[in-house]
Amino acid sequence: MSVVGFDFGNESCVVAVARQRGIDVVLNDESKRETPAIVCFGDKQRFIGTAGAASTMMNPKNSISQIKRLIGRKFADPELQRDLKSLPFLVTEGSDGYPLIHARYMGEAKTFTPTQVFGMMLSNLKEIAEKNLTTAVVDCCIGIPVYFTDLQRRAVLDAATIAGLHPLRLIHEMTATALAYGIYKTDLPENDQLNVAFVDVGHASLQVCIAGFKKGQLKVLAHSYDRSFGGRDFDEVLFHHFAEKFKDEYKIDVFQNARACIRLRAACEKIKKMLSANPEAPLNIECLMDEKDVRGFIKRDEFEQLSLPILERVKGPLEKALAEAGLTVENVHTVEVVGSGSRVPAINKILTEFFKKEPRRTMNASECVARGCALECAILSPTFKVREFQVNESLPFSISLSWKSSGPDAQDNGPENQQSSLVFPKGNPIPSIKALTFYRSGTFSVDVQFGDVSGLQTPAKISTYTIGPFQTTNGEKAKVKVKVRLNLHGIVSLESATLLEEEEVDVPVSKEAAGENTKMDIDEVPAEAAAPPSSNDTGANMENGKASIDASGVEDGIPESGGKPLQTDTDTKVQAPKKKVKKTNIPVVELIYGAMVPVDVQKALEKEFEMALQDRVMEETKDKKNAVEAYVYDMRNKLNDKYQEFVTASERDDFTAKLQEVEDWLYGEGEDETKGVYTAKLEELKKHGDPIDERYKEFMERGTIIEQFVYCINSYRQVAMSNDPRFEHIDINEKQKVINECVEAEKWFNEKQQQQNSLPKYANPVLLSAEIRKKAEAVDRFCKPIMATPRPTKATTPPGPATHPSSQSDEQQQQQQPPQGDADANSNENGGNSSSQAAPASTEPMETDKSEKTASA
Repeated sequence: MSVVGFDFGNESCVVAVARQRGIDVVLNDESKRETPAIVCFGDKQRFIGTAGAASTMMNPKNSISQIKRLIGRKFADPELQRDLKSLPFLVTEGSDGYPLIHARYMGEAKTFTPTQVFGMMLSNLKEIAEKNLTTAVVDCCIGIPVYFTDLQRRAVLDAATIAGLHPLRLIHEMTATALAYGIYKTDLPENDQLNVAFVDVGHASLQVCIAGFKKGQLKVLAHSYDRSFGGRDFDEVLFHHFAEKFKDEYKIDVFQNARACIRLRAACEKIKKMLSANPEAPLNIECLMDEKDVRGFIKRDEFEQLSLPILERVKGPLEKALAEAGLTVENVHTVEVVGSGSRVPAINKILTEFFKKEPRRTMNASECVARGCALECAILSPTFKVREFQVNESLPFSISLSWKSSGPDAQDNGPENQQSSLVFPKGNPIPSIKALTFYRSGTFSVDVQFGDVSGLQTPAKISTYTIGPFQTTNGEKAKVKVKVRLNLHGIVSLESATLLEEEEVDVPVSKEAAGENTKMDIDEVPAEAAAPPSSNDTGANMENGKASIDASGVEDGIPESGGKPLQTDTDTKVQAPKKKVKKTNIPVVELIYGAMVPVDVQKALEKEFEMALQDRVMEETKDKKNAVEAYVYDMRNKLNDKYQEFVTASERDDFTAKLQEVEDWLYGEGEDETKGVYTAKLEELKKHGDPIDERYKEFMERGTIIEQFVYCINSYRQVAMSNDPRFEHIDINEKQKVINECVEAEKWFNEKQQQQNSLPKYANPVLLSAEIRKKAEAVDRFCKPIMATPRPTKATTPPGPATHPSSQSDEQQQQQQPPQGDADANSNENGGNSSSQAAPASTEPMETDKSEKTASA
């Protein structure tokens, strides 16, 4: 099972994996730890990540970036409209009110949803992890901003499905950072809480989290954020400053040229980084626009003066986080700063003044989120054993339920008949379940909506759930229990609805039990009413628009059992009426506003598979084309170098002309061909080149193979002709067969070698290395069994009475079996022989001589 964490940033992404020794950030195809979050659509394929960043300058209008700002947001969102002004690609409003991205792909105008493009980028990150782990990646954890709405979280899950991923959890980026910080700290207090403020200044947003740490756990105390403050805002300040300057000085308007805008923004980002460490920085861009070179210069003081309007926005989230956590500046023990935009000196100055302490940078500013995600994935995965560390997450916004009154005027849709109740307040633990009770006689609807949308800038209504149809006894109102779940991802859904109806049954009760409290089943009303709710399972009665928390099972002071005492009698057995509860599951239909329906997700998944297949085919085509080009250059050099003696002059001239012809074709008509055409061209060239290559290889390898062959036949012949006592038990005729085999093989070799020596190097060889090796193996197969024949042994007969028949059979078996073990274990009849072993049992024939020396020693 894979254990992977993805930090999907607005500008770049980081992939971290869990291994047995810890968490590693993996490298992409360019051996970089960060992968640009860019998808570029081309005429033949897509370019994603590092390849997409390389293609942006040449194809800006089809290069989709800042995907994270588009996903799950209405097209009319003011923030989205501001973002679109700086993006070079076209985004329009779809029929559902959400953005559609326009791009040219495969020569046609296409439209994609932000969720689809998000899934494409996740597919690329998945490939990076799979190449590093050399295994399939499915389970993962994905970091998301704390301000992501319910719809945005669902969109991320849909994108993960399109990419073939299964997120175990969508974890808040700041919570992941806190986890990566706390799990490795061994000095956390047992009782007193260590409060740490984490400030993340990313590319496009500012997030603040205050977490309380104790040994083995962290608790999120407060979240706050500014969705539109980040490092890119400082880039924009510099961009507009220099754009106006160049308009006055060089009479060029970069806003009229998309490529010029991209180049100037990239230069401004470099200047921002230079000003983080230097008091001043120059700007030089060649041929920015209209073939004009531009130059500029700015000091850090001037840059900070230009940035004052955005720097003033830093304190707001800091103050809000402290207020929600109920802490003062003195109660915050440490401040940790992370994020790509946190290196601006002016931000650190503001943080120091606010918290009255110097911010620390003990964590990797760009990798901490990915590491925290991988740690959370390891905690949730059964394949890894992780140090016990509890993460107590909280909901960053409030969720309420809304429904229509069930009174006589319920048909009126006026606002006075629409009732609501806060179910998950801000700061509610994640995950959590709440149980609510409604009194209805038929189908009804419940809306899930945000309690406060002022800081989210999103439609209040999240989803609508239609509960029913169902029928009650006698058409009267019955109790409907609804379970609402806040899952690990921070997504709220109505999990189930159950109809609870009371039934009276006659139960025989004995005289002895009549005077005692009757024990009821779990489904009975009194038992249900008596059960106190847990912190995460609170009941609420809903009738005629009134909502009250049902903590005691008592409604309007009357117990749900109806207050009827149990009837008893003096008889041994009497019939006592008893109420039981009948539970019936009610169908629930879900409608999520703005989310992809499962059918569309499946279509997007199939489309992603088709585009990935096309990308793979194009990559393989490029590889084949490169292989043809490399073969042309390589063979041309070899023909004039090491292959010179192995080819005739006319053959070399013809082949060189053929190579030149293919090279001209490659840069002309063959510039854009299919994989099959390149494969055919390569095979055609190899028909001419392979014989030359084989002649060269045969010449270089033949000497070594001949030495091994000669050593083989000489070794067996010497052993067969020797008077070594180790082989005296072998029949002389068998030894003669070995000698004859060696002589015959030697005769064959001498004839072939004589023919080969008479041929020039450019002629096809008659003595091949494969034939020599095959002949050596044949000699070894024939000679080795003969020379390895074991010495026969005779068993000694002990004096005494006649041997038992079974003992005689055992002795016969011992005589038939070859001796094992040391020579000292042989019988006395072996005399002074030091060993009874014959030729060695090695599979290599050349080791025969060496074995003799070892044995005689």
